[in-house]
Amino acid sequence: MSDAKYFQRGKIQELRTELNSEKKDKQHSKKKIVLKKIVANMTMGNDMSSLFPDVINCMRIPVLEIKKMVYLYLINYSRTKPDIAEMAIPTFIKDAEDHNPLIRALAIRTMSYINVDKIVDALVDPLRHCLRDRDPYVRKTAAIAVAKLYMHDKVLVESEGFIDLLRNLLIDGNPTVVANAVAALTEISERSDNILLKLNLWGQTYILEALMSFVPQEIGDAETLCERISPRLQHANSSVVLTAVKLIIGPEVQYVALRNILLIIQRRPDILRNDIKVFFCKYNDPIYVKLAKLEIMFRLANANNVDQVLSELKEYATEVDVDFVRKAVRSIGRLAVKIESTADRCIAALLDLIQTKVNYVVQEAIVVIKDIFRKYPNQYESIIGTLCENLDNLDEPEAKSAMIWIIGQYSDRIENSDELLDDFLFTFLEEPVEVQLSLLTATVKLFIKRPTAGQALVPKVLKWATEDVDNPDLRDRGYIYWRLLSTDPVAAKAVVLSDKPRISTESDNMEPVLLEELLLHISSLASIYHKSPQTFIHHSKSRALIPSAVLNRNRFPGQRQPPPKNMLDDDFTTENFANFESNPYNVDVVNIGSDGLVENLLLDI
Repeated sequence: MSDAKYFQRGKIQELRTELNSEKKDKQHSKKKIVLKKIVANMTMGNDMSSLFPDVINCMRIPVLEIKKMVYLYLINYSRTKPDIAEMAIPTFIKDAEDHNPLIRALAIRTMSYINVDKIVDALVDPLRHCLRDRDPYVRKTAAIAVAKLYMHDKVLVESEGFIDLLRNLLIDGNPTVVANAVAALTEISERSDNILLKLNLWGQTYILEALMSFVPQEIGDAETLCERISPRLQHANSSVVLTAVKLIIGPEVQYVALRNILLIIQRRPDILRNDIKVFFCKYNDPIYVKLAKLEIMFRLANANNVDQVLSELKEYATEVDVDFVRKAVRSIGRLAVKIESTADRCIAALLDLIQTKVNYVVQEAIVVIKDIFRKYPNQYESIIGTLCENLDNLDEPEAKSAMIWIIGQYSDRIENSDELLDDFLFTFLEEPVEVQLSLLTATVKLFIKRPTAGQALVPKVLKWATEDVDNPDLRDRGYIYWRLLSTDPVAAKAVVLSDKPRISTESDNMEPVLLEELLLHISSLASIYHKSPQTFIHHSKSRALIPSAVLNRNRFPGQRQPPPKNMLDDDFTTENFANFESNPYNVDVVNIGSDGLVENLLLDI
């Protein structure tokens, strides 16, 4: 039956009979047909108001299409029959709490259109909840509903705090919600003498973000857009500036800015410590922008904002882009190493990710957990069992090496550590060098900690390492272990099981002299590549600040310190100055001869 068939004048009694029919209608298809006839007659101007009680009874049917037609009928006839319209309030309240966001939004929107006192009063609580709803579609609908409600009762809207709730939506993460909030506040401000559209810093940022979806079709539109946005390039807030840059020029320039920011915060991290939200990743950011933002987020993370950062990283770790997910998982581990107070939460997050059984996520998590074990020895060994359950997922050299290190380091606590290592040794000769080195060391650790369990594995591994491989590093380590184990097992234990220095994230920092030079090349290619210009531009001269006793350089480790004495002093010689320049970190330089190098190193260990 085509829709044109419905646009025929229907008899009220026949429509009422069909509407109240008790015949079996599981799909409610007959109800839909009758309601379509009623809405069609209503559209043609025929009075269908006498069917009001019968139509209201259809509100209970949990079918979205039926609810839409019933709500349209209510909007049209509630003014003429306000007493009967009040009967719909319980169903409205129930629909506003429905699990389906479309029904929640439909209920709120319909109530805001009906100017009946009791329905207006009943709308207050559901509307307040919908403005904070988890679904953006409901929030954007609720924003417009506030403007509609303001037309009915200005005092009610102001007294119930809906204006402040609308302003809170200006910093919503969804651009459509922000746009509707702006539209609602604009509508209200035009009807009020004391309510103005105020945009805070974050509100401006999200409005600029919402404009990203606008594509000018005429040159005039593009020029107008740029003219209106360009003043934001001089804004005091970095978020507003970066978003304006992205809107006017695109993500490529944003990436340039991010690379320069990464240099600046390595020298002065306090500059942006309160603006970390600026660098949270958007779903539509290009991958190179996302990776740059992740690095900046990690460097700006501290004890005060670590909860926000960790929450973001856990969300990123569930994305679909493999490179982005890997970087996010690794950042969680680096966060645990950097901030001790958050280590427990980071470990819990990594274990949750391991339970997803996603291959590359599991492997990346194991790599960073190894670093956490080194940073906090004897604190998180209880999770080793969970890690061992995922050995079959390891096919990348770095992940294999990390897991082998864990097995060797805790071979005395893992009952079947010899069996696990033996499984890895099955492909020893085909593995990359870094895996072979890890297997060699882990097997020797097993033998030292549990001689009985490792006695069958050690000779085999040492023979492979010294006779069947070509890599000199692997051969040398094999010979050193063989000599130690055969001549002095006590010394071997002291060397192999010696306490390792705890790792830190300071090793991620750029070499201070290079950083100082790059900071003098801000806004150039060098600041994007993070390489000295001499490496890619021939005959380029290096830049460096001359020493100054005025500058407060002690605050920034790695900067060249001024000469220890005044250059005009009689006992200050050019030789002293040359020594200072050649060794800016004031580090004692020791020359190690080639004779007896291995023996001296072993003794030092």
